[in-house]
Amino acid sequence: MDHTPPASTTRYANRWIPDATGSALGFIAAVLSVTPSLLPRPAVFQGIIVVLSFAFGYLAGVLIAKGVRRMRGKEAPRSISRRWFYGYVAAWIAALIVLPGAAVAWQNDVRRLVSMPPLDGTHLGAFFLGFLITGALVVAITLGVRRLYSRFRKNGSWGRATALTVAVIAAIIAALALTVVFGADRFYRDRNALPDSDLVEPDSQYRSAGSESIISWDSLGRHGADFVGGGPSMAEIEALTGEEAMEPIRVYAGLASAPTMEERADLVVAELERTGAFDREVLAVAIPTGSGWLEPQTVDALEYVHGGDTAIASMQYAYTPSWVSYIFDPDAPMKAAGALFDAVEERWSELPEDDRPHLVIYGLSLGAYGGQSVFTDVDDLRARTDGALFVGSPHSSELWKSLQSSRDPGSPAWQPVLDDGREVRWMSRDGDENKLTGPWLEPRVLYLQHATDPVTWLAPDVYWRAPDWLKPDQRSPELSTSMRWIPVVTGLQVTLDMLVAEAVPAAYGHNYGDVVVDAWRHVTPETGLGDEALTRIQAEIATYAAIPRYDW
Repeated sequence: MDHTPPASTTRYANRWIPDATGSALGFIAAVLSVTPSLLPRPAVFQGIIVVLSFAFGYLAGVLIAKGVRRMRGKEAPRSISRRWFYGYVAAWIAALIVLPGAAVAWQNDVRRLVSMPPLDGTHLGAFFLGFLITGALVVAITLGVRRLYSRFRKNGSWGRATALTVAVIAAIIAALALTVVFGADRFYRDRNALPDSDLVEPDSQYRSAGSESIISWDSLGRHGADFVGGGPSMAEIEALTGEEAMEPIRVYAGLASAPTMEERADLVVAELERTGAFDREVLAVAIPTGSGWLEPQTVDALEYVHGGDTAIASMQYAYTPSWVSYIFDPDAPMKAAGALFDAVEERWSELPEDDRPHLVIYGLSLGAYGGQSVFTDVDDLRARTDGALFVGSPHSSELWKSLQSSRDPGSPAWQPVLDDGREVRWMSRDGDENKLTGPWLEPRVLYLQHATDPVTWLAPDVYWRAPDWLKPDQRSPELSTSMRWIPVVTGLQVTLDMLVAEAVPAAYGHNYGDVVVDAWRHVTPETGLGDEALTRIQAEIATYAAIPRYDW
């Protein structure tokens, strides 16, 4: 009797035989993924990175093996010897014994560098949660790719490479659509609809949605309402500084305030006119993050430093977190920033030069990306403003990239120097401005930038090329000495670092609360406040560390 299984059964079984080269490279990538990155990594994220690193390593190994087999001109059998299999299992067992302790040591090294307390355990439960969920997702995508590939090969005239490429792209798009478009989009749209219930609608004439405002409270969205309903009052500024103050002006247009960006920008200008903003000392055009959020510590610091003689104008262009907004509509922050700044600048430029406010532009994260896009270069920026403050600029910002690439020889990527700081400077800590002794000409452009901020350092080429900021002569002392560039793995690590970029103390990651007070003093007019008043302002802003920060 013939016991040979049917050919179809054999082919089906062979699909599930792991590739030896892929398994080996996957194992190596998974082990290396435990090494440190820019910021402390929660255990659940480590579980995610292990799975993704193994998947990419396995895929690379499979492709390499296929290439070698093609060069040899024959298909080698994919069977794995029993000895190889036992050795592979033993390697995993050894890794599971050794790596937890090494991972804790590496993470505690990173935590020390960002002034966080050490871990007291390995948190295996959280690790396996991230591992299992991500593993299930990877398996689902893999099965989807296989089914699509088979269908494309049967029903079309595509070759293997074309069918596989289209299948991978289609599966990834489908996964993103299910998790982001139909899930996250609906969730954040509902969250944005109305202000938080604990916020009180302002009755001040100096606020949008306040008395005589043409913008309704319900149209501001959650973060817009938080902005116009928050911030220090005149009395609070006077109590803190000991100086006379004015009631700060805050103007904001939400997505529901008007149907188009241009109409929302016109509403903002009308509100600036109504509130008397063009008579204030400082007028700041603030570009929000993807969800419409403006960082309280930065906008409040401006009002404290200038005794409320300020007006801050902003408008919303999306309601999803910055990373979602950037992936699905990267032009939105640029278009919104251009529409808002152009509208404000047009009205501002009509005023006499000696009788108009100090016009500055400010943006954090995706807001910095949008704000920089308004200008062709630094000369254009300085010609059209009286100062600029960009905080945690994303790597994709063209102006930032051009300035970084033009930095003076010998200055590191994480703290560059350009033309001895004559027009543009970078700060990470208080006192950085004193490292350059030459003149800083006005209008001044200032970037706040941390060596540990993944928002700034994540770029596509980090996946396949060592970045400048990790080269021996460029790296910051704030980075773990154990951090090394690893193809693909470092890219995955920095990508997930972005999700915890604000879960660290000020002075690290994407938190800049320790330097925003000094930052405003550098790019806006001198206020005459004494050292004691400035110290009290800084102490007040430092208390914001206890307030949840969110672009969610």
